[in-house]
Amino acid sequence: MNHKERMLANLPYKPWMDGLEEERFENKKKIFRYNNLPPEEKEEKTRLIKEILGKTGKWINIEAPFHCDYGYNIEVGEWFFANYNFVVLDVGKVKMGDNVQIAPNVAIYTAGHPIHPDSRNSGYEYGIDVTIGNNVWIGSGAIILPGVT
Repeated sequence: MNHKERMLANLPYKPWMDGLEEERFENKKKIFRYNNLPPEEKEEKTRLIKEILGKTGKWINIEAPFHCDYGYNIEVGEWFFANYNFVVLDVGKVKMGDNVQIAPNVAIYTAGHPIHPDSRNSGYEYGIDVTIGNNVWIGSGAIILPGVT
C-alpha cells in the first residue's frame, strides 16, 4: 500500500510521498485562482469550486478566502454555503449533507499528528474522516476535529 492509499484509508502516511506533495501544490494553484476571482465572475467561481471539490450539489457558494489541502476529499450536498475564512484540512474525507451552512472562520480538520515526539519526528501523520449531516448550521469560529460526526 503506498502513502496516498494509506492516507485515503485513514492510516499513518508520509505527506511528501507518492505524489501527495505535488497534488497539494496543484490544488493550491486552483485555490489561489478561486480566492482571487473578481466578485462579478460568479459562473467561473462556481465552475472552479466544483472542479476543486470531490462532489457537490447543484448550488454551492463558498466565500473567499477558502483553503483546503486536496479538495477531492471534500463532498457537499445541495444548497451548501460557507462564509469567509473556511479552512478544511482534508487528508481524510469530509462529507457534508444538504442544506449545510458554515459561518465565518470555521475550520474542519481531519489531519492529526502523533503525540509522542519520537513518533511525531518520524514524519508520519494521519487523517480521520469527518461527517456532517443534513440541515446543519456551524457557528462562527467553530473548530471540528478529526473523527467528528
